[in-house]
Amino acid sequence: MQEPIDSFLNHLVVEKGFSHNTLEAYRNDLYQFFSYVEGNLPSVNGASTWQQVDLAMLTNYVFSLRGKKSYRDSTVARKVAAIRSFFSFLVLEGHIEKDPSESLSAPRPGRSLPKHLSEEEVERLLSAAKGQKTPEGHRDWAILELLYATGLRVTELISLDLQNVNVNEGHVRSMGKGGKERFTYLYARAVSVLDDYLKNARPKLTSNKKEKAVFLNRRGERLTRQWVWAILKASAKRAGVDKPITPHVLRHSFATHMLQGGAPLRHVQELLGHASITTTQIYTHLTNDHVREEYEKAHPRS
Repeated sequence: MQEPIDSFLNHLVVEKGFSHNTLEAYRNDLYQFFSYVEGNLPSVNGASTWQQVDLAMLTNYVFSLRGKKSYRDSTVARKVAAIRSFFSFLVLEGHIEKDPSESLSAPRPGRSLPKHLSEEEVERLLSAAKGQKTPEGHRDWAILELLYATGLRVTELISLDLQNVNVNEGHVRSMGKGGKERFTYLYARAVSVLDDYLKNARPKLTSNKKEKAVFLNRRGERLTRQWVWAILKASAKRAGVDKPITPHVLRHSFATHMLQGGAPLRHVQELLGHASITTTQIYTHLTNDHVREEYEKAHPRS
């Protein structure tokens, strides 16, 4: 029974061009499955065949992975995918007549919850940026306020041009994924900080009146993604926030705090620029945890 496995692995290399690491993962998964089959399949005339494996055996194997082995759902899903590919190969090569794995269900790997800051941590971060005297310091404060006010992606942030910012009406216009345009509003302090940066700090960073970028480095050029990450890292250190902070962490914090504050999910979807509300729904797990915590704090019997 092992020979078809080896033929299948060779097929993955020659026909599919699988990498060494992917091939080893398939090898380990299928050899583990082979050991289970050998231990649970009765022999016929002194030998076992893949033709004897049925859906019940496959289902029991998956149960053993999730139960006794305690594998994560993502790992079980990967092993099931390897088994399905193997049985499809057996059918194509004529080793078996019917694929017993066609109806085999695998756990759907859960999406990991996005990391976010508490409101107190965000306040520490923004307060630590406040009052810096240099043009770069004013710029960094404006970046932090803008990211938390809008939930912009880092690419959207560094792509902002002067024409995209309207401090009088308190909003910015950004281009999201797929070239989709959206308007995002700013709270009063973000408007004030951004306006101060544009009037007083940005002119000191460049003498080139043709430069359209909102956020500039000390050479008067548009900031890069790496530069923004470095700004956030330095800001977190200055604020004494131990969590790793990236532009996406501030984006997740924006979305989570909006929902915790009562904003409708559909509105948050629009503000984030998500094409599907399903993408936004992951934040409801975070807000449900928040509601439970508040319940346990408030209820006299909890």
